[in-house]
Amino acid sequence: MRLRFGDNDSSPERHAENMSTLEIANELVTLVKEGKNAEAIEKLYADNIVSVEAVAGPEGDTATGIEAVKGKLEWWNNSMEVHEAKVDGPYVSGDQFAVKYDYDVTDKNSGQRYPMIEVAIYTVAEGKISHERFFYNM
Repeated sequence: MRLRFGDNDSSPERHAENMSTLEIANELVTLVKEGKNAEAIEKLYADNIVSVEAVAGPEGDTATGIEAVKGKLEWWNNSMEVHEAKVDGPYVSGDQFAVKYDYDVTDKNSGQRYPMIEVAIYTVAEGKISHERFFYNM
């Protein structure tokens, strides 16, 4: 990884463009385990990321673009109380990797507490996560 300074930005901007799929996968898992999901999105996701959920939410099942993915994270943080989160993986093959997430959550709106198991498949292109798809059982 290298640091690159933007023309109009006095602070360093991290770019993952030289990272391998395995390095990106390991970095994502490390950041998520540390609760740094927003940092993971900012650092590792492509600007034109496509994110697909197994079940359509208020905005549909597909979010396109990094701002839309940030919006999904904001919705999750505002809607769910996470009591416990376990992250397993990554499992890498070529330009893709999978991560398994085990959650114990409470829906803040309904007050219902339940376990949630989720598997995410990520695709890496040009050193960034360009696509993610979620499969889950609640």
